[in-house]
Amino acid sequence: MQTRPAKAGSIARPVPHTKRRVLLVGVLLAAAIALLAGWLALQPAEVAAQTLAARPVEIALSVVGRVQPQNTLDVRSQNAGKVVRLLHDEGDVVARGSNLAVISSDVEAAEANGARSREQAARAEVVRTEQILMRTETLAAKGFASRAALDNARAAKKSAGAMLAAATSEHRAASARLSEFTVNAPMAGIVLLRPVDAGQVITPATMLFQLGSVDAREINAEVDEAYADDLRPGMKVRAAASGSNVIFAAHITEISPRVDLSTGGRSIKLVPNADMPLPPGRTVDVTIVIAVRDNALLVPRGAIIDAGKDPRIYVVNANGRVDERQVKLDPWPSLDAIIADGAGPGDVIVLTPALTHVSARVRARETSSLTSDPED
Repeated sequence: MQTRPAKAGSIARPVPHTKRRVLLVGVLLAAAIALLAGWLALQPAEVAAQTLAARPVEIALSVVGRVQPQNTLDVRSQNAGKVVRLLHDEGDVVARGSNLAVISSDVEAAEANGARSREQAARAEVVRTEQILMRTETLAAKGFASRAALDNARAAKKSAGAMLAAATSEHRAASARLSEFTVNAPMAGIVLLRPVDAGQVITPATMLFQLGSVDAREINAEVDEAYADDLRPGMKVRAAASGSNVIFAAHITEISPRVDLSTGGRSIKLVPNADMPLPPGRTVDVTIVIAVRDNALLVPRGAIIDAGKDPRIYVVNANGRVDERQVKLDPWPSLDAIIADGAGPGDVIVLTPALTHVSARVRARETSSLTSDPED
């Protein structure tokens, strides 16, 4: 047993066994921790990865459209005046030729009434001259009327007929003029807009109603000019009204050749393949299918390094090391990047390149993080 030197006037005491054991355990534990830390430092870091596999994918363009009637027409009055009555409101369905509004026309109404009175007077004069001619012809046959009297009676009847024709034409013109102050629907449709109220004074430039066709709907959208050249009339479209899970088929009918200078886009028109209850103005999510590629290589765009200038990816090689690979990307704006060159099926792509570096030893943890649905 070890002993400590005894001080003068004191008795030497032995070191307890428990204290030595505690010291030994502490040293061994510290050594184990150091060994474990060193071992862990030598272990490869785990990274999220994905093994490239060829799969079918749609080359599609997603835009937002808005429902419009296939035909719209602004209705105006031919004459200025005060709006007396508005016979329909927004949302009403009207037949072609039905009355929409009445404009004040006191002067025209008075002229029409005067023309009608003159026509009635001319008609009465025709009846009177016909009766005179009949009596004159009877008297002339019996020798009681001269030839001159008979000629005068015939001339009076002819003159009365001409006056009636003139009065009738005048009345017809006045009535037509008066009818212009009653605004009629030029086509069957639904009232989309009624921007005026009764009592308002309008001019021929004032829009009274806007009508939209009810038998058909079209969807108007705008596509960036960079992608509009790839579109063609007849292309298939999937669409869904905003907030709805009901997907319906449609197709492109028209692509405007003009580029909107303020937006850099070209307008397109689409028509549903079947009748859909879509109210005008409803927002519609549109997916235009450009093409289908059977063997596309997709990776999340977050796995691409410097995608805008010099796109590269990190690949885990057979030795568990990270290699850098330059790739070429398809320029189409899909949700996931499409690798056109530089990688192939079976390559293990690092999905989080910012968390590792070239030549690092890693352990790939397979993760599926594609946002594109291959079945779409």
